Amino acid sequence: MTPHSRRDFLRLACCSAATASIVGGLSKFGLVSAMAQGTTDYKALVCIFFFGGNDSNNMIVPIDTAGYTNYQSVRANLALSKASLLPLQFGGQAPFGVHPNLAGLQALFNNNKALAVLANVGTLVQPTTRQNYQQFQHLPQNLFSHSDQQDQWQSTQLSGLPNAGWAGKVADKIGPTLNSGAQFPPILSVAGNPIFCTGDVSRPFTMSPGSTPGVQGIDSSASGQARFQSMQELLTFDTGISMVQAASTVTGQSVGQGALLSNALKNIPAIQTVFPSNNGLASQLKQVAQVIAARGALSVNRQIFFCSQGGFDTHSDQLVTQANLYTQLNGAMSAFYQATQELGVASNVTTFTLSEFSRTFQPGSSAGTDHAWGGHQLMMGGAVKGNALYGQFPTLTPGGPDDTGSNGRWIPSTSVDQYAATLASWFGVADTDLPSIFPNLANFQTSNLGFLG
Repeated sequence: MTPHSRRDFLRLACCSAATASIVGGLSKFGLVSAMAQGTTDYKALVCIFFFGGNDSNNMIVPIDTAGYTNYQSVRANLALSKASLLPLQFGGQAPFGVHPNLAGLQALFNNNKALAVLANVGTLVQPTTRQNYQQFQHLPQNLFSHSDQQDQWQSTQLSGLPNAGWAGKVADKIGPTLNSGAQFPPILSVAGNPIFCTGDVSRPFTMSPGSTPGVQGIDSSASGQARFQSMQELLTFDTGISMVQAASTVTGQSVGQGALLSNALKNIPAIQTVFPSNNGLASQLKQVAQVIAARGALSVNRQIFFCSQGGFDTHSDQLVTQANLYTQLNGAMSAFYQATQELGVASNVTTFTLSEFSRTFQPGSSAGTDHAWGGHQLMMGGAVKGNALYGQFPTLTPGGPDDTGSNGRWIPSTSVDQYAATLASWFGVADTDLPSIFPNLANFQTSNLGFLG
């Protein structure tokens, strides 16, 4: 599913600092010494959004005898065999396993201690019970809707149409202090123009993975430079029309920022980590690693990146579809963590997943699942207190205390506000600024879930 496939064009068309119309292809540049290029207090957040609604019931599975027996009974034709599940070790015990196609992430959890799981997180106005749900008390607007829940996960605004995303608002808060000397926007998207990246003031730089930032069709020849000069003059021409002037200003900024990034990327050696080929998410994360490698030339202390993987709307043929998606996810995330180690920034970069919802525990009639609510997310990085499961795992009983109804739509026990606020606090946002970014945070007892050191 394409993010923001409807209603968002006018809202976001002028929000990014660079668009696909002015970017081309990027050669394989990358690694730079952290001593030479790094800043003294660098941190990056890397978001991976699973568009379509990831069925995390088959990503993290109970493997104790009673838990697996219940899982196998309810999931029926969607149940993974117990022998195929890869155990997650918790202090010598393994109550949960991960999907068999996530072996690299299992190793990061068990061996590197650089991966953690946040259980049953979702959009919540306030702590909510089955009774609250069935009485329609204080619920997010339009639950189970792709577009609405995508907006809500990315903005933590749980009703109406948001004008800004929580990452954009985080950038607004840290910009004047932690990024005061930056010559480049604090947010870069390699997956379109989601609301996540747009702040009240901050605007993202967007590019396609593997492209060269800059204006297409203009080279270093005399005629190319003459065309470039003419374009710049046109962008500064006073038309007297406010919308045209605004668009020209954004485009002019895009051109300058694209040139800055292009020059920065040209002056770094190639990353040696091998990323999987024919893998869209891996291409995005490789591009992110390259930009991180150029952070010194961009004079940035804080960066936020947006990546995405689509195809999770599995109403049918889920086992095959999800196996392919998880193979790509496993290879891409494993390679990215290795690249951050190579760059010497593994403890400075935290990667995390989002998805608009999980899916029903009970299968549908076409070997698939329907839209649901709470689900499990992954956090990866050297600063993550890994080898742990945070939050409260739901009771996997259709019609039970954690179900909205009778088919396993789990009511979240942890809110996206709490999840995002934990990431923002690590990133450098002051506690006093959190309520203005996360409007529902005050309704929960804790604002920091403790998964970052």
